[in-house]
Amino acid sequence: MSKMKLITAAIVSASAFMASQAAMAYEAGDVFVRGGVAQTDTGSGNGNVGGADLNVQSARGFTYGAGYLFSDKVGVELNSSEKFEHDLSAAGASGVSVDRLPVNLLVNYYPMGGLDSKVQPYVGVGLNYTRFSSEPTGLSIDESYGAIGQAGVDLAVTDNVMLNGYVSYADVSADINNAAGATIGEVDMEPVTIGGGITYRF
Repeated sequence: MSKMKLITAAIVSASAFMASQAAMAYEAGDVFVRGGVAQTDTGSGNGNVGGADLNVQSARGFTYGAGYLFSDKVGVELNSSEKFEHDLSAAGASGVSVDRLPVNLLVNYYPMGGLDSKVQPYVGVGLNYTRFSSEPTGLSIDESYGAIGQAGVDLAVTDNVMLNGYVSYADVSADINNAAGATIGEVDMEPVTIGGGITYRF
């Protein structure tokens, strides 16, 4: 069993036990912070470089974020992560990697907002900004702006502490340039990220 599956199983098991002990209600004016770990799956067929198909491998890392509720049911969230280091391969060549830093600004909807409940689900949509760095020598990758959507759930442990799990989907597309600045390819991927951790509400 992979580390991510073990983490997910632990979160689900702990949630089933501890969430039975507390209930909470999201309310207008609430501020929260989140932290955890995530696995991002880039799929296959992630663009091209120099005429060869490009594959960007999956990666995992630590995530964090903060949010504010304007009303019982609607809020805003800003989240990011440590840099995900993705191995790259093209035309059978491998052994190089690139760092990807995503920053997301989302508007979330909480259908159970304002109600005392152990389970507080949410869905959100917004803007994803992605910055690439540590590219292979002689190459640079532009920044990317695209849409992102997410769905998640907070499970109450106390009035302020919750276990969190979520999945998100983003649209990431950026030109690949050579040392002379000419475009020679494109990174085109739609990473699906699954994560879990802790939410603390103030």
